[in-house]
Amino acid sequence: MMVPARVLVLGAGSIGSFVGGKLAAAGADVTFVGRQRAVDEISASGLRLTDLDGGDVSVAGDVVRVATTPVDVGSADLVLVTVKSAATATAVRDLDGKIRPGTVVLSLQNGIGNDAVIREILPTCVVLAGMVMFNVVHQAEGRFHRGTDGGLAVADDPALGAFTDVFARAGLTLRRHPDLLPVQWAKLLLNLNNPINALSGRPLREELADRDYRRCLALTQGEALAAMKRARIRPARLTPLPPELMARVLTVPDAIFTRVAAKVLAVDPEARSSMADDLALGRKTEISWLCGEIVSLGAMVGLPTPVNQRLIELIVAAEHGDRRTWTGPELLDQLRAAADPRNA
Repeated sequence: MMVPARVLVLGAGSIGSFVGGKLAAAGADVTFVGRQRAVDEISASGLRLTDLDGGDVSVAGDVVRVATTPVDVGSADLVLVTVKSAATATAVRDLDGKIRPGTVVLSLQNGIGNDAVIREILPTCVVLAGMVMFNVVHQAEGRFHRGTDGGLAVADDPALGAFTDVFARAGLTLRRHPDLLPVQWAKLLLNLNNPINALSGRPLREELADRDYRRCLALTQGEALAAMKRARIRPARLTPLPPELMARVLTVPDAIFTRVAAKVLAVDPEARSSMADDLALGRKTEISWLCGEIVSLGAMVGLPTPVNQRLIELIVAAEHGDRRTWTGPELLDQLRAAADPRNA
């Protein structure tokens, strides 16, 4: 009899609970590490994992283990790091001295460079970068809902071979890339919509159907693409159109956008960005690992990035209690004024 893969999920938030729950339903031996509120919810309600395609899987609370600090780290075959980027170093240090050399540690986080942070702390492990290409909404009583299409993109390594079957059984096929960085930069371009969605107060599909919000995203992406070009970074193509063309298509009238980019709007009505969830819960966001990454890149190549800087300022204000909801025209005026003060 095959011994189940032993998986430690470091961060029982929306992504960690969904991915870990799917692996548990596929037969993996899963331990979730998270905040007290999260582990209490899993213990009391178990997990119910649904998706926009009609999938519906349940995992009883007594099938998995939960803890607020890592336990039985030495027995783990695979560690999934799903904490927010700001918490990476702190969370991973709890594994230092306990984890077996050669253990596969997979970062499934937003931003660029989390794997480097983990590798510095756990140099004897096989540390790999990964990206979750779909959105997960946390509802209530252990229910987590995948609201968009997409899979898991990971940096290829022979060590992944031991886990491909369980991920496939879970419906989470690993898309392995010899070089993941172009995918990470492309995903970062898409995630630049996270602050816009959070400030809009609307579900993703409703926000993306509004031309003014899309114009905000086009300004943000255009600035990012210019910085990437100067840095000789070529993002992968994750959308029906190449990134540069997609940024232009975002600005067309709603009726045209609906026809030429219908796949972009193929989003569950319940889906919102993770940043919107963070603001709703009073948590610090990952804005420094999204727009902040573009600002840092611009500074490195000598290119101003005032639109991304303005979004950082607006999100930081929201983190500190500014709960205003920005209409499309209001937010667009803010970003246009940042890009060109003569528009103020």
